[in-house]
Amino acid sequence: MPQHTVTSYDDELKSLASRVAEMGGLAETMVNDAVSALVRKDSEQAQRIVQTDKRLDQLQHELEEAAVLTIARRQPMAQDLRDIVAAMRISSDLERVGDLAKNIAKRVVAIDDSFNSKRFALGVEHMAELAQQQLKAVLDAYAERDAEAADAVRERDDEIDAIYTSIFRELLTYMMEDPRQISICAHLLFCAKNIERIGDHATNIAENVTYMVTGSQPQDERPKVDETGFVDSEKT
Repeated sequence: MPQHTVTSYDDELKSLASRVAEMGGLAETMVNDAVSALVRKDSEQAQRIVQTDKRLDQLQHELEEAAVLTIARRQPMAQDLRDIVAAMRISSDLERVGDLAKNIAKRVVAIDDSFNSKRFALGVEHMAELAQQQLKAVLDAYAERDAEAADAVRERDDEIDAIYTSIFRELLTYMMEDPRQISICAHLLFCAKNIERIGDHATNIAENVTYMVTGSQPQDERPKVDETGFVDSEKT
């Protein structure tokens, strides 16, 4: 293959990785801002997050188009093909992370000042902090092609699940003690569930990093300790 063609091909692969990094940075910011808006009940910041999600969607669309064109032109095999497939899969997870952050932001507007629980706020902030740490760690693992670091992210997902279960039970108690709080607590439950799902997407990314580096998916079942049975079926 001529040298200029090889260089051009390498540039295309690097561009895909760069787009994933850009999406990851934007998704991390959206999650951080969404949780901040939730805790502070900041409707203006929440509305900005909803608008930011459009940029993340556009980035995913551009990445997928570039990936498909690269496959069509270069007909990659082995490692190169895994790199491209992983970039597409990871971009899809990051787009979903943005959707979850957007959904949290949308619910901020519906939550008024009548519900004030410092314990809930601390729990949500802690869970979100863990989810963000997971997201950052797995994006670093992707950039460094580190399968061991990706596996470590996958193994830590149960920490987020355990905090979510605790928050779920606390909010359920509030609803039973004061039926007037049911509507607000339901919104808060969806917010907490969305944060838990962000951790799940970090785990998905970890599995795709492992696939990209080693050529195989993890065979063991991921650890899960969400005992609530609560499913957020809302279309995002």
